[in-house]
Amino acid sequence: MSHSSSAFTKPLQAALDHATEYLEALKNSPVGARVDAETLRQRLGKPLVNGGVAPEQVVSELAIDVAGGLHGTASGRFFAWVIGGSLPAALGADWLTSAWDQNAHNYATGPAAAIVEEIVGDWLKQIFGLPAQASFALVTGCQMAHVTCLGAARHAVLARCNWDIEKNGLYGAPPIRVVSSNQAHGSIDRALRLLGLGTAQWVKLPSGSTGRLEPAALEAALAENPLAPTVVILQAGDLNLGAFDPFETLIPVAKRYKAWVHVDGAFGLWVAASRRYRHLLTGAAAADSWATDGHKWLNVPYDCGYAFVADQKAHGGTMSHRASYISYSAEARDQADWNPEWSRRARGFPTYAAIRQLGREGIAQMVERCCHHARSLVTGIGRLPGAEIVWEPQINQGLVRFLDLKAGASPEDHDRRTDEVIVKINAGGEAFFSGTTWQGRRAMRISVCNWQTDDQDIARVIAGVSAVLGQSQHSLPTCR
Repeated sequence: MSHSSSAFTKPLQAALDHATEYLEALKNSPVGARVDAETLRQRLGKPLVNGGVAPEQVVSELAIDVAGGLHGTASGRFFAWVIGGSLPAALGADWLTSAWDQNAHNYATGPAAAIVEEIVGDWLKQIFGLPAQASFALVTGCQMAHVTCLGAARHAVLARCNWDIEKNGLYGAPPIRVVSSNQAHGSIDRALRLLGLGTAQWVKLPSGSTGRLEPAALEAALAENPLAPTVVILQAGDLNLGAFDPFETLIPVAKRYKAWVHVDGAFGLWVAASRRYRHLLTGAAAADSWATDGHKWLNVPYDCGYAFVADQKAHGGTMSHRASYISYSAEARDQADWNPEWSRRARGFPTYAAIRQLGREGIAQMVERCCHHARSLVTGIGRLPGAEIVWEPQINQGLVRFLDLKAGASPEDHDRRTDEVIVKINAGGEAFFSGTTWQGRRAMRISVCNWQTDDQDIARVIAGVSAVLGQSQHSLPTCR
């Protein structure tokens, strides 16, 4: 096989052709996957050959074989799991990232990748209104952003107890108390386990009907053991309601007890870009660390997350490492000093491209547009016969529920009905939603996070849900 650049022409052209066809069809394609696991196994489970296959054939057959097995997550009608699409500039930069194939470990292994990350980190801190001196990391997603930030928190709170975690580990260390609301995301649970902190010391406080942690509850919990090394985790946009904890009052309470404050802003941190919504983050800049995603509201391709830490010493002390065979830079930022990964993708390039394409105002408009569409979708579906609004969006997250209209229907009947309707909507292909349980009730979770979602999509989806409800209600007995 030739190793000249021409060897790439045919497979890359095949990839471009199939990708363009896929993206252009999204507007009218079914949003959910249409084929089952066994079909995909039969298509993709080809014999392992000895001689290999032409690269353009491999690419084309792959595109053909996965058809129907992909969710249209890049579609403007995908409303599950807070997943954004891919901006054109970000997608193009991501393709170049693969072609350039840099190991973004440090400046020596990828100079341009390192400098782009420097610039991106500065831009993001400006957008989020975070301290200019904060350190940062570009990671795979909010899961590893939490690990990075909480690793720095572990370092800092144990250092105050004269414990060197990097040298001594957790053997014999004072237990670290973690306090949050009971709406904390599951990625926090996993981060605590990965860091060896466990969940036995995790205190989950009630959040009430608004999904917000109350200052009195936090004060009471911290006062029970005022000298314990403590991490307080607050939310900027929880997964069900998009609720924001009251940072302006909670953070001073936590600081009185010398607690480290971490903000989970997986998607909610992006409201800082909007003059209309940034008040929800008032006081959040006084925290110690912050985590968010790029593959949510910035609409860059998977995978991309961001971690920010106010205490550079705690952050670098947790992550940095030196080896004699690696060259280190005195004039540029070495990414490995701040990241959990050693070999890592240069994910700064797509972020750089996305921010340049949109600019400050474009990001703000995208945030506000998604919030508007979420409200329209929730209220539109909620007005349909047999539906009710559980939570009208504050930002881009809302909940609706579907009712069993038979006489004497129980809460369990309504739960069952809700899940049945979600399945039918997704099977119909007009949209894709996910379910959740909020305050003991099943609901359909609506998340609008895609730059492509427009008024036409919203009207089309409401009509599709109405059709599903109309069809299924015809089989219900008449209420007397």
